[in-house]
Amino acid sequence: MSDFEKVRELDTPVRETETHSDRPVQTKCAAEVKDLKTRPSDDELLQLYGLYKQATVGDVTSEAPGILDLKGKAKYNSWTSRKGLSQDAAKKEYCELVKQLKDKYN
Repeated sequence: MSDFEKVRELDTPVRETETHSDRPVQTKCAAEVKDLKTRPSDDELLQLYGLYKQATVGDVTSEAPGILDLKGKAKYNSWTSRKGLSQDAAKKEYCELVKQLKDKYN
């Protein structure tokens, strides 16, 4: 499974009866990531991952992955780089990044 597909799976499925305005901001934005016509770069995917985790979980509390887990380490570093950022601010930054990616890739 590619990193792009993993970012797509960060969001829970949206019921058809829900409207955009009924969903939390990060859910709406996460759903919009799924509609990108082109796969974002690895750096962009890592930015999305770090902001999404900070927005939904807050500061990282787990230990860093092992030295041989390069993908896990990159994701962990992206998340920890947002340490101290409030969840609301992370949601806002996440949605701003999604908007930039939509403009770039759609």
